[in-house]
Amino acid sequence: MSWDAIIRPDLAGLEPYRPGLRASEVRERTGRERVIKLSSNESPYGPFPSAVAAIASIAPRLNRYPDGSSRALRRKLASGLGISAEEVVVGAGSNELLRLIAQAVLTPGDEVVYAWPSFVVYPMVCGTFGVTAVPVPLKDGVHDVDAMLAAVGKRTKLMFLCNPNNPTGTIYGREAFAKVLAGVPEHVLVVVDEAYFEFVTSAEYPNGMEAFDGERPLVVARTFSKIYGLAGARVGYAAVPKPLAAAVDAIREPFNVSSLAQAAAHYSIDDEAEVRRRRASNQEQKAYLYSSFDRLGIRYLPSEANFVWVVTERPVEAFEALLAEGVIVRGFGAADALRVTVPSAEDAPAVAAAFEAVVGRLGSL
Repeated sequence: MSWDAIIRPDLAGLEPYRPGLRASEVRERTGRERVIKLSSNESPYGPFPSAVAAIASIAPRLNRYPDGSSRALRRKLASGLGISAEEVVVGAGSNELLRLIAQAVLTPGDEVVYAWPSFVVYPMVCGTFGVTAVPVPLKDGVHDVDAMLAAVGKRTKLMFLCNPNNPTGTIYGREAFAKVLAGVPEHVLVVVDEAYFEFVTSAEYPNGMEAFDGERPLVVARTFSKIYGLAGARVGYAAVPKPLAAAVDAIREPFNVSSLAQAAAHYSIDDEAEVRRRRASNQEQKAYLYSSFDRLGIRYLPSEANFVWVVTERPVEAFEALLAEGVIVRGFGAADALRVTVPSAEDAPAVAAAFEAVVGRLGSL
């Protein structure tokens, strides 16, 4: 039997998502007891106390399926966003929603425009649905919206905008976003991926929800994985026009968001004080990293997210050297850079010491 006759041939070149190394793997590999994982942009803090309590209250009832439409969570989100519950979709992380939205609109022959490097799910979506990827290089580490608009053609169906951009942590400003909205044709759905928006402090940041009216082809996707510390629960949401919400609802998996995830997200939303505290802590530890990098002569891009794009001429060597010091970061193929998640205040000195040791060993980064 030949599996070539069964599996779709166009999937042959599609690479699976490869998560960063786990701390347990690095302990085995290096013999180090203390390992600091900074490869997946996870929060260094756990779920909010209200979320932990909600999870505990739900646990005895896990013999029952969750609310298949995430009704209470959608209503809570809609109230905060100032839109109707029918314009909110919820998924197992924003990743699932990006895929479902793409599945709802893409057909063979379509094109998808996105900046690059950016979130790895965008090219994966293109490969999954057999459409043409049109990556547009970043300009000075930022979305080049003029080039992205120039790349849009008659076959373009979807444009992804990642703000702040993963992996660079940069943002495009209000003027650039306005230019996209004014210049993109009506047949193109613009999906604004705001997974890290809660970390932003820049006044130039264009909140995608300010442009959402439920009419224009615009989606704003967000997640509870990052600042809310619910990466392991897998829950994200998006504001979408009602016709698209109905299409996504028709193709999503039944009961796609667990009871635990729904409850944890629902009871996290109200704790704005904790969001502010975590944002401030993230800023403080970023400043600490910047200071350390400046002292060591390490180049980096200022970030509006909870990670920093560190520029290096030897990414593979630097990655392995940091691993030997017990610090896991993320490499991006041929990119001359490493992505470093902002650590906790407790771990930051050890991270700085690891970079100092690596610079001392390699001579430079």
